[in-house]
Amino acid sequence: MKHKLKIKKLNENAVIPMQATAGSAGMDLYACIESNVVIRPGEIKMIGTGIAAAPDTDECVLLIYARSGLASKHGIAPANCVGVVDSDYRGEIKVALINHGKEDFTVTDKMRIAQLVMTPVILPEITEVSELDETDRSSGGFGSTGK
Repeated sequence: MKHKLKIKKLNENAVIPMQATAGSAGMDLYACIESNVVIRPGEIKMIGTGIAAAPDTDECVLLIYARSGLASKHGIAPANCVGVVDSDYRGEIKVALINHGKEDFTVTDKMRIAQLVMTPVILPEITEVSELDETDRSSGGFGSTGK
């Protein structure tokens, strides 16, 4: 079954997200800003997209990922690594961008700043227990399985 995602423009200048190619997993998100935003090295800026979204099911989430070109060439990525837009959120989708690079980066209106992926979510029934199953790994954490 193909799911649907309703997009509402909150600003007439907003660009509706779209796939760059037929095989793209994500849809490009575009900046919707009145003036250029400069992000200095180490700085975080919130960038509006001018859109809100409504998925056709509450068993999904919209995830915001970096655009590989911006990340690899300029060090620009979502500050929280992956943004989460819950299925019941109806406000403007904004992207907190961080500059991991060494030079100022300028975001311009209608620039592709991130990508949006709609994905299923498993919503478990939580049960409190006094013990958990033992495994080969057990409580071995960071680095416990090798390099």
